[in-house]
Amino acid sequence: MFDPETAAIRFGTGLSPQIAPPQSVTAMLDGLKGPDAMAARIPIAPFSERLDSFPAYNELSKARTVARKAGDSAAERAARDAQRKYRRALGVERLQDMNAALARAAETPDGLRERLVWFWADHFTAIGRNPPAETALSGYVEEAIRPHVTGNFAQLLRAVELHPIMLTYLDQHVSVGPNSRAAQKAKRGLNENLARELLELHTVGVDGSYTQSDVRELARLLTGAGFSPRQGGFRYRENIAEPGEKRVLGASYGSEAPNETEMLRFLDDVAVHPDTARHIARKLVVHFVSDRPDPDHVAHVAAAFAESGGELMPTYAALLEHPAAWAHPDTKVKPPADFVASSLRALGLGHDALRGLKPNRVRLLIAAPLAAMRQPWRTPAGPDGWPEEAEEWITPQGLAGRLQWAMTVPQVLMRELPEPLAFAEAALGRRLTPEIAFAAQNAETRWEAVGLVLASPAFQRR
Repeated sequence: MFDPETAAIRFGTGLSPQIAPPQSVTAMLDGLKGPDAMAARIPIAPFSERLDSFPAYNELSKARTVARKAGDSAAERAARDAQRKYRRALGVERLQDMNAALARAAETPDGLRERLVWFWADHFTAIGRNPPAETALSGYVEEAIRPHVTGNFAQLLRAVELHPIMLTYLDQHVSVGPNSRAAQKAKRGLNENLARELLELHTVGVDGSYTQSDVRELARLLTGAGFSPRQGGFRYRENIAEPGEKRVLGASYGSEAPNETEMLRFLDDVAVHPDTARHIARKLVVHFVSDRPDPDHVAHVAAAFAESGGELMPTYAALLEHPAAWAHPDTKVKPPADFVASSLRALGLGHDALRGLKPNRVRLLIAAPLAAMRQPWRTPAGPDGWPEEAEEWITPQGLAGRLQWAMTVPQVLMRELPEPLAFAEAALGRRLTPEIAFAAQNAETRWEAVGLVLASPAFQRR
């Protein structure tokens, strides 16, 4: 059953030489019920504080276009240089956000919260389509996801689906109702991207009981949801919203006078759909426990989700209280970002070590290695997020990137490396094997010993 080290490694961000692992499931859940200490101590600006970057970048792009059309090469060069400078500034901000997220994972006494934030950020994957949106991704997570990870799934779903980052990523902001007031003037038509991903990925799941008709009807219902940075972000635009009734998943929504309320009513309904309960339960068990989940474990979590009306705390309790949560061997492989975060935690490195790094060093030591390990920071290939399967991460390229990071970065970040055996014991606990202990003690240098521990299969899995 419950094991503190498994709790820290499988359901948290790893073992730490400075922070004791949780001592019970109750302690883990109590940590979630308390204040979000890491968000307060290591702040990341929410999306609402980044809105100015969108019109500012657009103005620079516009100036460059105007100069090019006018044939003014000097003005075009100046506009191009200004745009590049602004893009670099946005890139630095993004690196700072990445550092803050990793530092939270490295220092938190509440590892489950950080893992849940990362889980839901991946479940509700959004990818920036331009430099301001790329930089604002962390603000989206901070604003739409983090405050809701311990609440009700419907609240989380509302916050995510109607967030400007999600609306722009899936082109919902340019979707126009075929019979709307703006339809005659608009060159764009109905866009089904958000409707499809909302059903297929975010709620009922690819095997859920929905049809293509449901996707199209939901796309009609979602028209009107848009984004205006000059007007505070989300904006409902009645002139492009499709009027009339829409039938989605067997229920009727909408009215002759389109309004935001009917969209919200659908989100509340689909949040507690039986297929949604099963889909969310399976994703949680797969993510935290096993790529081949125990059917009874999934059913137990789904029942808690359904019976509580989508309350997430009872859902997490069901995830943790089932015997299968603790019975599986460590078969899950840490994705690269989790590997880096848990390595920093094992080394006792956190915000103080990371915030002093200059942007180029951050790129060299963290951002570029994550990309080499095939997980560039918050940039998955598509809306389905990062893969869960171990074989997706254990590849020649991925392993080479992990080994290189383990062997080089710790010695750069630390003035004095820990004693090898003590580090191995702190990083692995009872997962320390005689073979790893022997290799660490007999390495030629301390940095090689640390690298061998971090690169070991025992540290890579959870």
